[in-house]
Amino acid sequence: MIDPREFDAFYLEARQRVLRCVFLVTGDLAEAQDATQEAFVRAWQRWDRIASYVDPEAWVRMVACRIAVGRWRSLKRRAAALRLLRAGSARAVDGPSSQRLDIVVALRALPAGQRIAIVLHYFVGMPIAEIAQQTEVAEGTVKARLSRGRKALAGLLDSRAHQEEPSHV
Repeated sequence: MIDPREFDAFYLEARQRVLRCVFLVTGDLAEAQDATQEAFVRAWQRWDRIASYVDPEAWVRMVACRIAVGRWRSLKRRAAALRLLRAGSARAVDGPSSQRLDIVVALRALPAGQRIAIVLHYFVGMPIAEIAQQTEVAEGTVKARLSRGRKALAGLLDSRAHQEEPSHV
């Protein structure tokens, strides 16, 4: 039998951490809120089983990340299709303002696997073994994603910093 008070306490304790993690993965607060909410709904539906897990929050976090990444991929496919339809009427679009280009934007440029590994390791503080278990990949894959992700992030942030430096004439 599900005890609603137990789930309520879990939700109140974990919701902000899960939301923060998913926001860092998506870079979009509304999308992160939607994915987090859906993950908690799924957790409630399975609470009798999930409550017995060593770390129920980890389950919710990974489900939320997968939901968000799945939606992002779907939107990306739709946007590509729309661009093909509008190919004849394409116009130049200004890039994002310099105020919007921060770590979240840089994270969004990474492949989903690297982005999730970076967020879970550096922002959530999870060890590599736990990330491997939760993402269902080998530890070596997590290490490779972290290494490639760090390198890509450094390049992205470094190139952005050089773009913002004033030129001396």
